[in-house]
Amino acid sequence: MHWIHLTDEEQLRQIVVKSGVKPQVIFKHSTRCSISSVAFQRLQKAQQPDGIDFYYLDLLAHRPLSNKVSEVFRVHHESPQVLVIRDGKCIYDESHLAISMMDIVESANVA
Repeated sequence: MHWIHLTDEEQLRQIVVKSGVKPQVIFKHSTRCSISSVAFQRLQKAQQPDGIDFYYLDLLAHRPLSNKVSEVFRVHHESPQVLVIRDGKCIYDESHLAISMMDIVESANVA
C-alpha cells in the first residue's frame, strides 16, 4: 500500500483538483486508537487498486487539518474515517470497523 502523507492545506486543495481526474481517498487515523489501528491494518493488507490515490492523515499530529477536511467535504468528524473524493465532493464516508477496501473500490467505481 502506498500512502501519501496529508500534512497541509495545499495538499487538500490539490486533492480537490485531482479528484476531477481520478478518485482520491483520505484515511483519517488516530494513532492512539486500537480500532483505528485495526482499520488501518486491514487497508494495509489489501491490494491497492489502480486509479486511486490514498492519503494518510494522522489526526493527532494534524488536528486542525483534520477539522478542515471535515469542513471542506461537509462530513462529521470520526476516527478512524475514510473519505472517497470525486469531482471535489465526498461521495463515500465510512468509519470504524465498517471501513473496507472493497467498499472503497466500489464507491470509487474503479475496477
